[in-house]
Amino acid sequence: MRASIVVPVYNAGEYIDTSSESLLRQSIGADHYEVIYVNDGSTDDSAERLEKLAAAHPHVRVHHQENSGWPGKPRNVGVRLSRGRYIQFVDQDDALGLEALERLCAMGERNEADVVLGKVAGTMQGPSSVFADNVEVCTAQDHPLMESLTPHKMFRRDFLLENGIEFPEGRVRLEDQLFMARAYVAAERVSVLADYPCYYWMRREDKGNNSSAEIDLSYYEDLRKVIHAVKAGTEPGEQRDHLLRRTYRVEILRQASEPRVLSKASWVEERYEAVRRLVTEEFTDGVREGLNPLAQLRAHLLEANRLGDLKALAERTRQIRSHAEVGRLRWRDGVLSAPLRLTLNHADGSPVTLVERDGRLLFDPALLEGVTGVDEWEVGDPLRAAEGRLLLKDRTRHMGWFPDPKGLRVELQDAGPGRKQAVVTGHLEIDPLTAAGGSPLERGVYDVQASFQLLGIGRSARISGTPRSARTAAGAVRVGGTAAIPYWTGGGHLALDMGEFYHRMDALPRHDWKAHIPRSVRRPLGRVRRALTK
Repeated sequence: MRASIVVPVYNAGEYIDTSSESLLRQSIGADHYEVIYVNDGSTDDSAERLEKLAAAHPHVRVHHQENSGWPGKPRNVGVRLSRGRYIQFVDQDDALGLEALERLCAMGERNEADVVLGKVAGTMQGPSSVFADNVEVCTAQDHPLMESLTPHKMFRRDFLLENGIEFPEGRVRLEDQLFMARAYVAAERVSVLADYPCYYWMRREDKGNNSSAEIDLSYYEDLRKVIHAVKAGTEPGEQRDHLLRRTYRVEILRQASEPRVLSKASWVEERYEAVRRLVTEEFTDGVREGLNPLAQLRAHLLEANRLGDLKALAERTRQIRSHAEVGRLRWRDGVLSAPLRLTLNHADGSPVTLVERDGRLLFDPALLEGVTGVDEWEVGDPLRAAEGRLLLKDRTRHMGWFPDPKGLRVELQDAGPGRKQAVVTGHLEIDPLTAAGGSPLERGVYDVQASFQLLGIGRSARISGTPRSARTAAGAVRVGGTAAIPYWTGGGHLALDMGEFYHRMDALPRHDWKAHIPRSVRRPLGRVRRALTK
């Protein structure tokens, strides 16, 4: 058997029926996979719903057990009961793309992968650059796998059993992170499938997802277990530091950054003390030194126990805005194209710059206003962890595509005497025939956005038009027989209508006939056209 789907269930009710539709119709064929539901002592009608499914579908199995608290034990039981070479974990309220198992198994088998990450869509998470492009084989050292710590992935069954990788059982926060940390440090071959939406992670209307629960201080002791799992699987040095940076940057510094550190709630100081204790007891200088420039400054203030200065810094960075400059939109060989420049601006519209002094680059003094004892801060490598990517956000399917997996350029530019500015530059380029992970965009409306990080300040920006770009907006064309209609929304943002979802081609200006024809055949076609119209 090629695959087993393991689903922990507790009081899922009608979500069993909605989720099972996608699980039972997998294109891989019922003879090649099974669905294992582990009922964790449900007190509603979940048991009856599951037995009804099993009676109607031979490839469905149901196991009932006493309630254990959270999904950890049901998942572990499901692994032991499974017969498939690969195991795909699915939560009771989520769904799979209909070709998910077939594609994931093919990639896993082709590469003898221990873990296969399938592209995630849905309402619980925004698009992740982890899925910018397919990756046949990688590890956590050479791909940002630590940015994806949910367990909604496919695992080779023998890999889990041979390495003793299990979920913690009972009510344990961060059980997913602990499981994934153990898996990533042990995995020698990981594959990433980014050209098909495999997993739909959906927010429940009744807000019943376990991950939506409030954080208490025990969360940080569970976070310590995640840190220890990374340490247990690595030797001291850069490899370990690399894997721990995500925890420091996200789980630790999130409590020392806007908006959380600026909250008036009573828990701010309690959480601050909890993360500071973790930093002083668990992290080496090597972890901090590999962070982006702003994160290094926050880490310095945190380790020096300067909560007031962290709040002052957060007040300044909170006001920084993204700024996108897009030039004239054109269709070139069937590709929507325009020059693009992304920058960071202060609240007054002035650019965020760096100061050149004695061969060093220092943070903009405006960022340090109110931060006592830090008159200047050297940024080191200003392009560390800097990146920029174009994103097409599908309004109806809750997913995003990265039309250019290589991303945009990040560079330093002159910004006046003694000043430099970190910018993202390049071309907005959208090929409707390949923008969906190498496949054509489906019918629908796509908002054009840019996601970028400069100096450790991350922002997402809708692409907005200037008066000039709006006047010269590219017209509607047919690409591969499908209407492609770029337009400016009522708010002045760029969107792309594929397949006349909202707009009709006959009601809009059409682009020149040459727009979607390769240059190599334009001249011959032009000569034929002129001959026919003489």
